[in-house]
Amino acid sequence: MNIHEYQAKTLLKRFGVAVPKGGVAYTAGEAAAVARELGGSVWVVKSQIHAGGRGAGHFANNPSGKGGVRVVKSVDDVSKNAAEMLGQVLVTKQTGPAGKEVKRVYIEEGCDIKRELYLGMLVDRATGRVTLMASTEGGMEIEEVAHHHPEKILKVAIDPASGVQAFHARQIAFGLGLEGKQVATATKFIIGLSKAFHELDASIIEINPLVVTGSGDVIALDAKVNFDDNALFRHKDIEELRDEDEEDPSELEAAKHGLNYVKLDGTIGCLVNGAGLAMATMDIIKLYGAEPANFLDVGGGATKERVTTAFKLILSDPNVEGILVNIFGGIMRCDVIAEGVIAAAREVSLHVPLVVRLEGTNVELGKKILAESGLPIVSGDNLADAAEKVVKAVKEAA
Repeated sequence: MNIHEYQAKTLLKRFGVAVPKGGVAYTAGEAAAVARELGGSVWVVKSQIHAGGRGAGHFANNPSGKGGVRVVKSVDDVSKNAAEMLGQVLVTKQTGPAGKEVKRVYIEEGCDIKRELYLGMLVDRATGRVTLMASTEGGMEIEEVAHHHPEKILKVAIDPASGVQAFHARQIAFGLGLEGKQVATATKFIIGLSKAFHELDASIIEINPLVVTGSGDVIALDAKVNFDDNALFRHKDIEELRDEDEEDPSELEAAKHGLNYVKLDGTIGCLVNGAGLAMATMDIIKLYGAEPANFLDVGGGATKERVTTAFKLILSDPNVEGILVNIFGGIMRCDVIAEGVIAAAREVSLHVPLVVRLEGTNVELGKKILAESGLPIVSGDNLADAAEKVVKAVKEAA
């Protein structure tokens, strides 16, 4: 689960992580009021959407205009820029061309920036450990740094028995070229960040940029926090921060029915039981020259109703030109899948090629149900055969 920048900063502040003062606003008038309350002579107006690259992005109604993060020097300009952002669609590298509508802005006090750094904390699959990651190239996308300047990325894997200790934090601080009181300040910052990561069951915390101010303070100028969905039952307060307007409607609907669904950009819809099998199905679709339209795992104990819902979700994507159902029935019975597929196909008036590959429990019964349905369903002998058939059917129908 993702949250907005202002929500992330509010959470991190509870753990002693230094952040600038700020406030959220939903109207231009509220933005001006926040600026007056903050005081000072410089403010930053920040669009709040679940995507990075806001400052370098552009608004759909003004592609050559300013981005979604602006520094202003009067309360009137705070109001004016907030009005220009609210209700408009912000397009960034991460949103894609469709962009996302800005429904709130964050007004933050200005900051005397001396250096911009990068600091992140995530689960590193390579080491199987939570890892601190830092770079002197703050403000840049870390993927770009990794590609062009991998030597500028520092990594410190944390032993789960000890957790983050002061020496880990100092190793990062020295690696970033901090000195004097900056090292002590950064150490406190990193330990607070680690505490937040573990206590909040985060999957990633990214501070980009982490800035060193003219007075030597270390502050999170931006903050991105993602949470492990499987741990949200322990954090009802965090779950309440969810902004469903920022999430894909199909993925929200899938979650309500216990389905694991992620929309992709391809044309072949996939309905599979098991995450590993779903990944293999997506891979083999690509192997035969097409692109998967989604990741969809119906789970090991899916009911007929859940399968029907899954089918409807796939067909709700206008890009889907064919569907591959790939079921290996262990706990999941093939006849249940067959009944769900038939029910859904009839309910939504199936209009694209459908290939079904079944193996496992009650497989012969499942195949018999499909064969006697009267629907134009193509059977796949194995996964490779099924993938080849659905890709061929889509190309022939084009």
